[in-house]
Amino acid sequence: MKLNFAKTPALLSVTAIAALTLSACGSDNNVGTGGDGSASAAECGGKNSVTAEGSTAQQNAIAEFNKVWGQLCAGKNLSYNPTGSGAGREQFIAGQVDFAGSDSALTGDQVQQAAQRCSGNPAWNLPLVFGPVALAYNIEGVDKLVVNADLLAKIFQGQVTKWNDPAVAALNPSTDLPDADITPIYRSDSSGTTDNFQKYLATAAPQSWTKGEGSEFQGGAGEGAQKSAGVVQAVQATGGAIGYVEQGFAEQAGMPFAEIDSGAGAVALTDDSARKAINAATFAAEGNDLTLDLNSLYGTKEAGAYPLVLATYEIVCSKGYDAETTAAVKSFLTVAANEGQQNLSPAGYVPLPDRFKERLLTSIEAIA
Repeated sequence: MKLNFAKTPALLSVTAIAALTLSACGSDNNVGTGGDGSASAAECGGKNSVTAEGSTAQQNAIAEFNKVWGQLCAGKNLSYNPTGSGAGREQFIAGQVDFAGSDSALTGDQVQQAAQRCSGNPAWNLPLVFGPVALAYNIEGVDKLVVNADLLAKIFQGQVTKWNDPAVAALNPSTDLPDADITPIYRSDSSGTTDNFQKYLATAAPQSWTKGEGSEFQGGAGEGAQKSAGVVQAVQATGGAIGYVEQGFAEQAGMPFAEIDSGAGAVALTDDSARKAINAATFAAEGNDLTLDLNSLYGTKEAGAYPLVLATYEIVCSKGYDAETTAAVKSFLTVAANEGQQNLSPAGYVPLPDRFKERLLTSIEAIA
């Protein structure tokens, strides 16, 4: 089954998305419960309906978490609006949703704005999902493509414009590359995936990528598309295209994606190769805010590691919710960090490593 995400309404119960996602992935695993049918890892108190908005990269993972939460805590449901990370942060700061899904942590003025929204208390960035970013491409006759950060920087800045360019050929010596134009496809909306892609280029190819970082694409080359689904559709429809998009979206569309050579040989995107890169990542600071130091992830040179992996966060108030919201948010997050991780791989995500999970659960428990 192939999904057409462009037809998904902007706002819907994630239960509906979950049904589509899981049928597409062929998952019918059941989740264990306590003897009374309640959550085995979380209390089920608080209000029944929770709201969130943001990252399209994590929407399929959120669907899985919501499915499991509903199984373990009857009547509970999260309504998630996949509008992009930038919009999610804005709506959280404005108090329109209980938490935000974002592929980038709060920075700058947003930190103070979020604290005001949380009644003077800090907001925390909690990495709940790791999602590899695929470099999906549409090149006739090319079944295997190898790239590196330097080449990607030059493609997305418009400096390498043909697939048979010597810079491409050097990484693909046994591939018959066509004399075809390269069309980079980027996210035209405010996107945490864009932010992470540009941070990767700035970290791994600092001499070549001169455009900086941020949720808005800075490269100046190619064609823009709205949301992850739009990138997939644009690459599919454009001969010679290459775009950055979450692995799950590329896989569901049946698209090929490139291998990355960080200096120790070409590495295909798999669960194992993504996990090797994730294991190199460190937290930026001590405490319950779990923002990651992405330099440790994107700059890895470890053999067999696929470095283009984003951590997608839930941005929550550390304090400042009413009691019903606090209990429900903690219940959802606890289930997501535990039982919710069991079926993430078929949807294109990498389950939390144990060292991340342990610290995450400590932060969730500290929400007051």
